[in-house]
Amino acid sequence: MKHLLIIALTLILAVPMMAQKSDVKPGIDKKNCTYTNKDGKTFNLYGKVKIVEHFPDIKVQIVESFPDVEVELVEHFPDQCGKVKLVESFPDVKVQIVNSFPDIKVKIVEHFPGVK
Repeated sequence: MKHLLIIALTLILAVPMMAQKSDVKPGIDKKNCTYTNKDGKTFNLYGKVKIVEHFPDIKVQIVESFPDVEVELVEHFPDQCGKVKLVESFPDVKVQIVNSFPDIKVKIVEHFPGVK
């Protein structure tokens, strides 16, 4: 009897979790300037960013051509799409710089940042 109860509870709890993951598509949402990873977590493509070596939220490759996002590094007010302030504490998102297999490709620009 206990085994049936445990199996029933597991199925009841697992079905909503599977439904949530299938509803969210991984990738960049240009309209909202966000990136959704494979786990269904969504991150803004602006704000305070910390560069890390391990356990990133997003893996980024810096490129010169065909970027997904053009990023402007700012000191104040990183509140618009593509504007990023580099910080060491309390980041909005943690980023790892990689040379291959990135989640998104980024080009550093001086003007007109945003999703392309």
